[in-house]
Amino acid sequence: MVVIIKKVHGSENDFFLLDQMEDAPKLSVNELDELRKNLCSREYGLLGGADGLLLVEESKQNSALGKMRVINSDGRQASMCGNGLRTVARYLSEKTGEISFKVETMFADLKVRQTTVLAEGVKTYQVEISPVSFEPQTIPVNAEEPIINQILPELSETILFSAVAVPNPHLIAFVNHELLMSDEFERIARLVNDQNALFPDGVNVSFVEIVTDNELFVRTFERGVGFTSACGTAMCASSLMYNLLHGGEFYQEITVCNVGGLVKTVVHEEEGTYWMELIGNATVTHEIEGELEVFLQKKFDQLSIEETSEQQAYRNFLDRVLK
Repeated sequence: MVVIIKKVHGSENDFFLLDQMEDAPKLSVNELDELRKNLCSREYGLLGGADGLLLVEESKQNSALGKMRVINSDGRQASMCGNGLRTVARYLSEKTGEISFKVETMFADLKVRQTTVLAEGVKTYQVEISPVSFEPQTIPVNAEEPIINQILPELSETILFSAVAVPNPHLIAFVNHELLMSDEFERIARLVNDQNALFPDGVNVSFVEIVTDNELFVRTFERGVGFTSACGTAMCASSLMYNLLHGGEFYQEITVCNVGGLVKTVVHEEEGTYWMELIGNATVTHEIEGELEVFLQKKFDQLSIEETSEQQAYRNFLDRVLK
């Protein structure tokens, strides 16, 4: 069985993308899990590993063109991934010729579309991030009321936290640059992602620095991954909390920088609920082809691997905007 895989990234949140639709070779659950372990490991994986697998599947919803399933590098399935969704949107767009459609995710069918490129050679997509909930049971967090801008003594006596699901769970704190880059960040992030009484299923943790009006820097420890170059839903959750707590205005574009680059976000408010637009690159760095057994036996030297020119275009873009 010949398998074709793409190495992709959104803001350098990187994945291996695999088509599992009706016209593609189907892998079993065990084969997918073995593929995930072999490809994604940062120690011995292919092309430096990845944050996870993106599976593009048939949608059972008439409104959606396809379905995205996200498997983190540790094997846990994520409910959502904004950076990954942009790359899936691109894949489905190029496969079908559609430029505006919906993609089925775990909790919602989300609007996606091709949009104006950020720079020459940088494919750019805009995706919906929703639904949003502050209810403790949706995160889940062991608290009687929503956690919004409050101290959690189990974690810190000085840092104010907010917990929100978008729909995957996020713990957000606005901090100065020193704390953003500190060991204290890692201590807290690992604490809530090991066995703990507050977040029984773990949680994505982001420290956010307000650079200037409508410009944020977000650093994220992603549940099931660790520190990552970027997390799309974390950047959207951070933008939402910026609007709610720090004077940002709904419907205005926010620039969100991260270790892997930058995106644009727009926070919408409708009848007491919220949703976000996430706008950023959808980059394909490598096209990979080979027999399934070659992938499963980690005989990577027997694979056909073609590097694209897109990563250089993305780096050129970052050099211009982040200098």
